Amino acid sequence: MILPQSFFARSVLEVAPDLLGKYLVTSTGVYMITETEAYDGPEDKACHGSRGLTERTKIMFGPSGHWYVYLIYGMYWMLNVTTNEEGYPAAVLIRGIESYDGPGKLTKGLGIDKTVNGLPSSEATGLWIEDRGVVVTKDQIERTPRIGVEYADEWASKLYRYILTST
Repeated sequence: MILPQSFFARSVLEVAPDLLGKYLVTSTGVYMITETEAYDGPEDKACHGSRGLTERTKIMFGPSGHWYVYLIYGMYWMLNVTTNEEGYPAAVLIRGIESYDGPGKLTKGLGIDKTVNGLPSSEATGLWIEDRGVVVTKDQIERTPRIGVEYADEWASKLYRYILTST
């Protein structure tokens, strides 16, 4: 079942762990999501939305269930899906899937780039997330601080990274 927009229209801190065990589907294949990171709104200094509404971040302020894709270090595309209600900037970074460990390797391996930025997660756009019945329990999820956000002061130590430890 393709995840509906309503799945994403919840708190990013609920959506991020709930994406573990779901499947990222592209024209090149189907891959279980194994690692995510949550970026939670205007107070979260690691969240792009904390810097306000800009041309780059406007996707985060829009409807949930849309792809937010941006380039880091001039070479790696980061694939995020927006969450929460419209106007509240939050998104989940898809950090890992089976076969690809790391967000840059994931997008490079699957050929994902800015062309999907702003598009909904749907079959019509060629990139979506499905629930295929895998049940993930809380004891199968490891929580750690996010990676690469040391600049975010107290937000750097928040346990907003979710890793699927077993299936």
